[in-house]
Amino acid sequence: MNRARRARIVATLGPASRAPSTVKALAQAGVDVFRLNFSHGSHEDHAAALKAVRGAEMALQRPLGVLADLQGPKLRLGRFKDVEIAVKPGHTMRFDLDPTPGDASRVQMPHPEIFKALRKGMLLLLDDGRVRLRVGDRTDDWADVTVESGSKLSDRKGVAVPEAVIPVSALTPKDREDLAFALRMGVDWVALSFVQKPEDMAELKRIVNGQAACLAKIEKPAALADLEAILDYCDGVMVARGDLGVEMDPEEVPVAQKEIVRAARNRGVPVIVATQMLESMTSAPAPTRAEATDVANAVYEGADALMLSAETASGDYPLESVGIMSRIIERVERDPMWPSLMGAEHAGMDEHDVDALVGAAAMAANAPSTGCLVVFTTLGGTARRMARERPLKPILVLTPNPNTARRLALVWGLEPRLGDQPDSLEAVTDDAVESAVKYGLAQPGQRILILAGTPFGAPGAANLLRLAHAPAATTKGRKKRRD
Repeated sequence: MNRARRARIVATLGPASRAPSTVKALAQAGVDVFRLNFSHGSHEDHAAALKAVRGAEMALQRPLGVLADLQGPKLRLGRFKDVEIAVKPGHTMRFDLDPTPGDASRVQMPHPEIFKALRKGMLLLLDDGRVRLRVGDRTDDWADVTVESGSKLSDRKGVAVPEAVIPVSALTPKDREDLAFALRMGVDWVALSFVQKPEDMAELKRIVNGQAACLAKIEKPAALADLEAILDYCDGVMVARGDLGVEMDPEEVPVAQKEIVRAARNRGVPVIVATQMLESMTSAPAPTRAEATDVANAVYEGADALMLSAETASGDYPLESVGIMSRIIERVERDPMWPSLMGAEHAGMDEHDVDALVGAAAMAANAPSTGCLVVFTTLGGTARRMARERPLKPILVLTPNPNTARRLALVWGLEPRLGDQPDSLEAVTDDAVESAVKYGLAQPGQRILILAGTPFGAPGAANLLRLAHAPAATTKGRKKRRD
């Protein structure tokens, strides 16, 4: 079950989609990685969803990834006596630590760390940016604010401070509990929300300790300012445009997306573009033309994956959403201009032997006679390096490690499959040829480029590039033609 496209699809499971039959249908329609959103649903819900994914994986004989998305710290106002108050530009009020229900003159903001970070003149955004406030006088216990825009405030609305780094851990007590549960279940990826600094990802990596790959959601201006340092601790990164769009002016979000995708591609770190990609399909059977263009632009940028949120978690048309996203990706990848536009974001090669070998394989793959590339990997590093080059021929990845195969399901252009660890140069060539033919990625007589490493099974040891040809007819035993 190969994909007819290189960019991958991440879909969120929820009430509309977590039934086993629906999960299987979504995978058949094109989902490569399933997201479990720990902001919603119980542990029992997520366990059932993961079981459904593993069942679909077995039925379809294709590795499927599972991404656990942690909620992260939610900064919110307290409660109002009458649930809601009216505000207008020029309205002044005080935020403080008093838990007494508020009114038009004051309300609780139960986060002393915010008061410590505030400075006079700073901007505060409430209710996903619907209410904008400017900070006046302040202490470590309260702040006077003036409304710049907005019409109402109600209980427990979210608070964003785009101009400050709030000294809170990105891992709340709830996140730590959810993370422990997700790791026990055996998820493949863990996403950390509201990353602000490299130390946030370093803490996650320390706790996960290799049990899953770690992904940073970039949704804070502070994270953008320290992006390169954050990427040092990332196995993947997400352009989380929802909250990023709250804390940045709308015209800045597309530029931020380009910056994040470019930085991730330069590092060879898988990058997901997320949020509101086909938002109207939550309740409509077809996307808007602007949404279709948004999806296409992410493909032209060379993003590894595109993500669906409410469209598949709670929407009325989850299968249709995946289907149209897959069709848009496939159409873009048939555009003769797509390779050059995507290649414009390509980074230069690093000064490492393995990168020179990968670069040579990617260049050789451009030959019309090449059917596919075959990469042998244990932990996935060589396969990710190959994907970084964005070769236009299929990349079959053979690994003996099911966890590696599932993690690589997120990465651009890779077709991961389970295979035995080869024990000789002859086995490398023969296994590559047999698998390429078996999975329909090479036709009789076509060249197959093989990237592997010796000693066999040693992580990061890619040092072997071989050329073979798919046989004109099936043969028995290990007598394939090798060059």
